[in-house]
Amino acid sequence: MAEVTAEARIEAPAAKLWAQLTDWSAYGQWSMTHTNFPKGGPETLAVGATFEENMKMMGFPAEVAWTVSELESERRFAITGKGPMGVAILTRYTLIPDGEATTVRIDGEFNGAAVSLMAGKLKDSATAALNESLRKLAGLVT
Repeated sequence: MAEVTAEARIEAPAAKLWAQLTDWSAYGQWSMTHTNFPKGGPETLAVGATFEENMKMMGFPAEVAWTVSELESERRFAITGKGPMGVAILTRYTLIPDGEATTVRIDGEFNGAAVSLMAGKLKDSATAALNESLRKLAGLVT
């Protein structure tokens, strides 16, 4: 298993960040791993909703089938997915309001036989992508 975390305090209210995080048409403006949604993002953001995403992981294209697994509006949502070579992925977005600012945390987990072969490189690559994604997200909402 490989686990990654990135966190940033962003000078914007949680509602504004939530709106940006869940605006699937603008997802590629800040997510460094996203390339496109072949069929669009989830039609409605609800636990059990499914969607497909084309991504780049460690510089390689990857198709992931996602399911929304947790949802608390303006606070948290998580998606679980299946990627190439049987890799199971969990991505969780957590928003912690603090006045007019919000701490945004992104946690990721990668599981599967292929992960053990490349865990170190995957962790470094994913952490860098998450940190850059948070920088871009901040630029869109501040």
